[in-house]
Amino acid sequence: MENPGEMKQISVVHGVDKETFNTEIYPKRWPVVLRGLDLGPCQTNWTVQYLCEAGGSQDVKVHVSPSAKMDFINKNYAYRTLPFDELVRRASKPRQEEYFFEPDELYYLRALGNDPRKDIADINTQFPSLAGDINIPDFVPQDKLFSSVLRLGSPGVQLWTHYDVMDNILLQVKGHKRAVLFSPQDATYLYLNGDKSTILDIDNPDLEKYPEFMKATPYECHLEPGDVLFIPALWFHNVQALEFSIAVNIFWKHLEAKQYDPKDTYGNKDPQAAARALQIMRRAVKCLEELPEEYRDFYGRRMVMEIENKTYMKDGKDGNT
Repeated sequence: MENPGEMKQISVVHGVDKETFNTEIYPKRWPVVLRGLDLGPCQTNWTVQYLCEAGGSQDVKVHVSPSAKMDFINKNYAYRTLPFDELVRRASKPRQEEYFFEPDELYYLRALGNDPRKDIADINTQFPSLAGDINIPDFVPQDKLFSSVLRLGSPGVQLWTHYDVMDNILLQVKGHKRAVLFSPQDATYLYLNGDKSTILDIDNPDLEKYPEFMKATPYECHLEPGDVLFIPALWFHNVQALEFSIAVNIFWKHLEAKQYDPKDTYGNKDPQAAARALQIMRRAVKCLEELPEEYRDFYGRRMVMEIENKTYMKDGKDGNT
């Protein structure tokens, strides 16, 4: 069986300052690994012992799974609550003496707001004793800042492929990590369910089930401790912790604030205009179901043609620097 699209490498740029980022990197809307930035004392301080002591025993909700490939759609994991220091100790070990399901279970934390239904994740609020150790790069626009998310995972944990609607940077503080990204223009090849791809294994996909995936172009990078990955809004990403991993994810609004859903605490709801358009599209498809097959086919193709003509970018370019 043929292999998916040839893997390309994401560029690594050293010593980027605010002006360079804002004039040469950000406008291209292309992912880049920024290396050599000063992320602050976290790079040396955040040992297992330090995290346990400074982070304390506050309860956090974590994903617990027997599988390294976590599947949001089919839910091959369970949510459990652990004291933060206990989570750090467990996630940093390959095998557990105390466990929920089995000794080899894996853990993943995506920190939440104090009340996830109302509060946005903010490391300064949820983990104030750790927040002071981090230098947020000065190119992050403070007036558009949305959230700062602490992420922590067991070795091997791999998250499902998905996109975010805001720009973000992933500050890889501890551990090596692999990231594979896909352009927004590859959306039609990724078999989406909402903002997530249904293809769980992107390295060995079932191409009989997902034949269009062959047309997608994956972009890969290996993050070292201290690296910063810029992920523009709408870029699909699949991230795997190669070691015990600690990272901080900073999200900010690329569009005007009024474009976003004001009730979105996770930063993953489609812009309001896009959400309305998708709703209208689903109603239109429902209307076509009233027609015989050949008519559905004909008018469906007309709809697709009009959408392509009115909305598709005509000259998608490889903006990799």
